Amino acid sequence: MRHGKYPFIIGFLVVPLALYGLFVIWAYVQMFKLSFTSWTGFGRADGNGFANYKRLWHDTVFWAALRHNLFLLILLPVIAIAISLFFAFLLNVGGNSRGGVTRGVWGSKGYRIIFFFPQLLALVIVAVIFGRVFGSDRSGMINGLFPSSWHPWLFVADERWALTCLLIVLVWQQIGFYVVLFSAAMGSIAPEIYEAAALDGASRPVLFFRITIPLLWNTLQVAWIYLGIAAFDGFAVVSLMTVNQGGPNNATMLLSMDIYKNAFNGAAGYSSAIGVVLFFLTLTFAALTLRVTRRDVEA
Repeated sequence: MRHGKYPFIIGFLVVPLALYGLFVIWAYVQMFKLSFTSWTGFGRADGNGFANYKRLWHDTVFWAALRHNLFLLILLPVIAIAISLFFAFLLNVGGNSRGGVTRGVWGSKGYRIIFFFPQLLALVIVAVIFGRVFGSDRSGMINGLFPSSWHPWLFVADERWALTCLLIVLVWQQIGFYVVLFSAAMGSIAPEIYEAAALDGASRPVLFFRITIPLLWNTLQVAWIYLGIAAFDGFAVVSLMTVNQGGPNNATMLLSMDIYKNAFNGAAGYSSAIGVVLFFLTLTFAALTLRVTRRDVEA
């Protein structure tokens, strides 16, 4: 029986690994190769050395996009994880204690469904809906609530607040998944731990900071990486919610949108160079996060 185990497993892995190698690994190899060419997207790809990377250094749009991605990278994981942890804690530990057993708030099972609902919507649908909510004209839902003489200061057409609007949308869309993720992780914590702490007089903040967060550390680590990767994307939200696919004066330009616009404007080689930079930024972020948040477990 053991002799036939590995051929059986390999038989299941051959096709998925082949597809992954063809559509992911090979695509990355081609991107690296094209980043050293002046390819326009059609015809022959002539090599130009490091010209594309030198161009990046002086491209103000690229640096603006990088700043915006870093803005999302700093705030999106922090806000989404903080809100998700708070709600997950309420749903699992925030209710009244009965018979020494710490419970979630009343109706916590129903709240989980409500919180997860935004995750069921495709990001494209979310972007279209919030595009109408934050619309800067009188048809925008929020703008329609104010007198026409008021300046629409909190909308995607306003250079000062456009990126903040995108952040709100991304946080709203992500919270549901992480509430369920953290709830599942909290459910795996032995109830006896909370009961013992409650008997010792531990308050809710103590249960949260001294017990819940340390025991959820690995889950928090994974969540931070996933949200960081989401912060490096944001393509669908930018392309559907902002004018000129980058906002006023490139106020919402992200690296993913910069790649798209250059690729379809006859600069596929330069677009590939931006993609290479984005690849290494994402890889570096994931590696640093794993390194900084690593905790040694004693045997």
